[in-house]
Amino acid sequence: MTEEAEEGADLSPTSGYEQQAPHFLQDVIFHGKFKLLKALTPEESTHCQHGLYFEDGQRRVDYVLTYPLKKQAGGRSCRQSTHLLTENAFARSLRRGPHHISEHLRHYTVKRAKDSLSPPSSPRADTELGCPGETFGGHEDHKTFRREEFEGKLREMGLELEKDEDARIQGVGFVKIHAPWNVLCREAELMKLKMPTKKVYEVKQSSGVVEKISSLVSKVLEPLHPHVEERQPKNIKRLSHTFSREKQHLFDLSDKDYFFDSKTRSSIVYEILKRTKCKAKYSMGITSLLGSGVYTAAYPLHDGDINEESAEPNDRKLLYEEWANYSVFYKYQPIGLVRKYFGEKIGLYFAWLGLYTQMLIPASLVGVIVFLYGCATVDDNIPSMEICHPRNNITMCPLCDRVCSYWKLSTACGTARASHLFDNPATVFFSIFMALWAAMFMEHWKRRQMRLNYEWDLTGFEDEEEALKDHPRAEYEFQVMQKSLSKDRKSQHKIEKLSCRDRLPAYMTNIVMMLLMIGVTFAIVFGVILYRISTKAALHMSSNPITRNHVQLTVKTTAAIINLVVILILDEVYGAVARWLTVLEVPKTDKSFEERLIFKTFILKFVNAFSPIIYIAFFRGRLVGRPGNYLYVFESYRMEECAHGGCLMELCIQLSITMLGKQLIQNNLFEIGIPKLKKLIRYIQSKQGAFQEEERQKKLRRYETDHFLEPFAGLTPEYMEMIIQFGFVTLFVASFPLAPLFALLNNIIEIRLDAKKFVTELRRPVAARAKDIGIWYNILRGVAKVAVIINAFVISFTSDFIPRMVYQYMYSPDGSMHGFVNHTLSYFNVSHFQEGKETQEPLQLGYPIEICRYKDYREPPWSTNPYEISKEFWAVLAVRLAFVIVFQNVVMLMSDIVDWLIPDIPKDISLQIHKEKILLVDLFMKEEQGKVQILESRLSTGGKENCSRSNNNNSSSMVAHPRSGLHTNSIKSL
Repeated sequence: MTEEAEEGADLSPTSGYEQQAPHFLQDVIFHGKFKLLKALTPEESTHCQHGLYFEDGQRRVDYVLTYPLKKQAGGRSCRQSTHLLTENAFARSLRRGPHHISEHLRHYTVKRAKDSLSPPSSPRADTELGCPGETFGGHEDHKTFRREEFEGKLREMGLELEKDEDARIQGVGFVKIHAPWNVLCREAELMKLKMPTKKVYEVKQSSGVVEKISSLVSKVLEPLHPHVEERQPKNIKRLSHTFSREKQHLFDLSDKDYFFDSKTRSSIVYEILKRTKCKAKYSMGITSLLGSGVYTAAYPLHDGDINEESAEPNDRKLLYEEWANYSVFYKYQPIGLVRKYFGEKIGLYFAWLGLYTQMLIPASLVGVIVFLYGCATVDDNIPSMEICHPRNNITMCPLCDRVCSYWKLSTACGTARASHLFDNPATVFFSIFMALWAAMFMEHWKRRQMRLNYEWDLTGFEDEEEALKDHPRAEYEFQVMQKSLSKDRKSQHKIEKLSCRDRLPAYMTNIVMMLLMIGVTFAIVFGVILYRISTKAALHMSSNPITRNHVQLTVKTTAAIINLVVILILDEVYGAVARWLTVLEVPKTDKSFEERLIFKTFILKFVNAFSPIIYIAFFRGRLVGRPGNYLYVFESYRMEECAHGGCLMELCIQLSITMLGKQLIQNNLFEIGIPKLKKLIRYIQSKQGAFQEEERQKKLRRYETDHFLEPFAGLTPEYMEMIIQFGFVTLFVASFPLAPLFALLNNIIEIRLDAKKFVTELRRPVAARAKDIGIWYNILRGVAKVAVIINAFVISFTSDFIPRMVYQYMYSPDGSMHGFVNHTLSYFNVSHFQEGKETQEPLQLGYPIEICRYKDYREPPWSTNPYEISKEFWAVLAVRLAFVIVFQNVVMLMSDIVDWLIPDIPKDISLQIHKEKILLVDLFMKEEQGKVQILESRLSTGGKENCSRSNNNNSSSMVAHPRSGLHTNSIKSL
């Protein structure tokens, strides 16, 4: 936004002098040391003591700024001493009379103007106000100058400020900001806020069968709803319209103190803080002032306490009792109250999380049924029976070089039985179900989102607000200014934006760093592969038979835990790298910054979380080679192969450990532990000064208590963890049907954990309006589409579903699964091992081995083309590829049908939106008719008065001039 636009936004016609004088008067009278107007009532004193109001107990604190405060030797800041001296001078002028008041105000204003025009580097001490030690030569004094200039601009914008440098927190000063009624009205009109009008209408419920059933279900589910009192019945709605000062009579202004609620007031003040600029160099609003250390924090206040029994009823306490409490985990969320307290953006997040959790219930039930089906049919699984049969005498080739020996296939009985729990025909059905589930979830969210837009008066929000959202960020304006200063000063051309050439170094850095971070992830995955290979060889060399018997389980579990630890560490690193790269790009708007940050963070964290899983699912066991011709890494590490039951069991282990570990450690312990730790550190640091013991025991006021809370860092981490979880639930659900169940259990805790964090651990965020969840919806749709393809490949290439089906219908002599295990194993002559690669213990089984078996489709050593790929391999590969194509197209077609069948906008909401438009038109028509009637009545009244006045004039003229009567009568006749 340009400076001209900002000046036009300030609609007050008063000059700087006219603004400063009354503000100085208010500062001294209302919150100086002298209470000149009246004593505070007990209620006002309580409000003032709690820190929710100014010292007068009437003006609400809408926003708070904090800044570092230097204490002098006497215990009182120099700034405070100046304020007290000024108050004493004004008190003396009050006793002398009005003339001295005006002279003092004029002298104060001229002095402030001279101080603001004086150069920052001036070493002159302000001896006139009794503070000889304060100069503008140092860095801190320059911050003080910028702070005073910024606060002066805020006063010019109409805000009322009150400072508190006697706070109980050492080294911190507070600036309390209040927005009066005229400023709220002005900014509400500029921001195009929709406010409730006086018009109230009834939302009629249709009397169909579906509505009767829904009402019956609502009565049954009544105990699950939170006990939150609503101001008006559900079937009554107040008509809303964009606020206008010219049409204030349309709005319900019966209580002006609560017409703008606390979240609206704080968001209005925040908009003013963002766009208020100073004349000082590089001052671009509150964002740049926070970044440069002029202010240390900026936040709105919570509206009360939650733990005290004597605390007054407030929305925060109600949210704590009915939402941020683990004892109400089975209840629905009070989304309306969440939106009222935190704003639409946070309300949409929790509404989305609640619907996602509800939709996980049927997915979890189906997943449990699939798992139980695998448990029930494990004893009837013919391939598992063949492996576990005591007469099974199949000898398998060594799993590693030299230290590993031949082994019996029957020893893999436990792995084969466990693999059947997740690798059975029901898995295919579950994959199709989850693809349709994802499509239905997306459609239901669109309908839920539209209903919330209607209930929260956000219909038409995008058309009215998009232009207001696109004001440049402070960092962008700073870069533009730097570019302008670097150009020839003689040039009059004004640079208004950064070109692609200006951003080219940042873009190149982004590309290189993103590729480097992805390369680091792949390198770590490769390192874990080498760990598994070397650890497996080392454990096989152990003299302990128990260790040798559990080599596979030990290696799989420890490797999965290592992957989890690395993922947790890299998640934090990648989050910081993504933010640094986004800052480097200098996006123009906040929306662009957020979208670019989300995209980079998602790419890095998605690759980090799913790279080990993708390797196990699609690459492990396929780049091995064969006995006698294995593939080696660094000429010494033989590539690992899957167990006989396939890689699906290992994929399940890796997926479960990663998913549960991230949810338990990162999503729960870190989320609540780190804010508490930071809060404790800030509290300890504040107590390190020379505080007296009685001062420590004093009760902190609201703005002081909120200072110890953790700043709100945005919703990106909350969404990100849920998107990654959504990937675990949908992408590899064919290998882990219990993923929806674990996600459901986690989300039940996550909702209350996030709620408690927002209510008790974080400072109150600035309320932000939003119509949807933004770019996250597109990411969800992308993950749902990719999930169909990945599950198709998991079923085709990772599981044994396709090989079993091909054998049963193409190679089985009786159409059964008997002989399937022998069909999938190839033969190898042990004399064909490479020199130095054969086992050191050929007689471990008690007899010499000439032929061993390995899992692959290859020709036997006695054929004309020994060890070449057999025709069975190509048949299975063709069926696998065909299945991928058919599965993908059929499932996506079914998803599109679901999308088409479910309308995006509920029918009742569409009718109500249309009804509101008609009511608005009627409201304005009645208003215009009333104006016309008033105008006509005034005109008719004015005409009658004019006629009576003319008659009186005529009669008086006839009396005074009787000779002119003939002339008057002739005029009347004419």
